[in-house]
Amino acid sequence: MKALISLLQFTTILPLGKPQDLENFARHSYIYPCAGYIIGGLTALPVFFIADQTLAAAVAIACIFLISGAHHFDGLLDLGDGLMAHGDPEQRIGALTDRQVGTGGIAAGITVTILLFAGLQASSSIIVAIIIGEVCAKFSMVLLTTYGTPFREGLQSYLHQFSKPYFPFMAALFCLPLVFLPVSPAKLAGAAVMMVVCPIILSVISKRLFGGVNGDIVGASNEITRACVILTIALI
Repeated sequence: MKALISLLQFTTILPLGKPQDLENFARHSYIYPCAGYIIGGLTALPVFFIADQTLAAAVAIACIFLISGAHHFDGLLDLGDGLMAHGDPEQRIGALTDRQVGTGGIAAGITVTILLFAGLQASSSIIVAIIIGEVCAKFSMVLLTTYGTPFREGLQSYLHQFSKPYFPFMAALFCLPLVFLPVSPAKLAGAAVMMVVCPIILSVISKRLFGGVNGDIVGASNEITRACVILTIALI
């Protein structure tokens, strides 16, 4: 329970009492998908009562940002700045890690949010899509946390030191309950592919441009993977 509370205190703004030591979660980071079920479930509550698909999609996104405190969205903005920066890896890292948000970050945030909104709006069930999207997004964070080489000291290096090579396989087990949702096997298979492919591509790009991965990139993987998974579900 300490690990789960520590996870939720890290990934949400839910009032969960006394702050837990982050190490409780760091030693069990394979439980990331649990946060996906909770965030997705809480988001589903207001969406259930909204009949209009467009309005429901907008409310779902707003709820995700509210519940998560836009914590990982901030990583997406930072990654956008890093990707759009010119120069050597150090200059790109400077753009990635500074406190200001540039046009690259704004463009990345708008692009991913628009794709997420379009995917939700086109989904046969926004509730199912958002739960699958959240859980798969959290799996991508396990994959990057475990196998993403940190390029400097920080949150990623801290979590990475406690990670074990088998953590993604443990996280995959936490994703298995998704098969009980009313969704076709083809859609689930597409979601499973995207939750693996997205962080792998991001890891390759980050290694080339920044020399490794940091917490911002892991957070960005959450946002990008969620949007790609939900788009895939809508398209299949």
